[in-house]
Amino acid sequence: MKTRNIHIAPSLLAADFSQLDKEVQRVASLGATYLHYDVMDGHFVPNISFGVPVVASLSKTHSMINDVHLMINHPEKFIDAFVKAGAQIVTFHYESFANDDQRLQLIHQIKKLGIKAGMSIKPLTEVDEMIPYLKELDLVLIMSVEPGFGGQLFLKNSLDKIAVLRQEIDRLQLPCLIEVDGGINDLTAPLCIKAGVDILVAGSYLFGHDDMTKRFAKLLSHE
Repeated sequence: MKTRNIHIAPSLLAADFSQLDKEVQRVASLGATYLHYDVMDGHFVPNISFGVPVVASLSKTHSMINDVHLMINHPEKFIDAFVKAGAQIVTFHYESFANDDQRLQLIHQIKKLGIKAGMSIKPLTEVDEMIPYLKELDLVLIMSVEPGFGGQLFLKNSLDKIAVLRQEIDRLQLPCLIEVDGGINDLTAPLCIKAGVDILVAGSYLFGHDDMTKRFAKLLSHE
């Protein structure tokens, strides 16, 4: 089996909003590869987080990959703004659209702007819905909690979804990465890595703790 490089994407949703710049520099110093922005509109999910101004103000203060996850209705209306703000990956939700043509159109819209395109599914959406899009996508994101709030418990059926995607991506020899978001900690991270994930989004497990350095290392200690 090909050895995968495992990446950590700290989620700003769990950071101290009164000192976001310091929080970003802290996770960057630990070796985080991606910085995950959970964008919520209060409609697609029952919470509001932050938008374009936050991404714009932070995106150029570090060298991590700006990983923007749009949990919003009508994501196509905001792609240009997020790309101008510094997004390097934009992930939208499968459930934001009613048909394949709309999803493919948005994937192509994102790629034409010179960045990577990702697609996510909520816990109740079957993983098979993502399979037809794998050749077009740079990233697939499995939500291992119901999106909208941080600090929820990991849903174990997410492991089966990751395994299905891993098998199909490897079978087709595609470069598409697998990301998982929700309930990631030192116990669930090894399970996700074993199932085939590439990127672990971690929020409340990392932020708000004095031992963040130790916690970060534990996420990668999966051997």
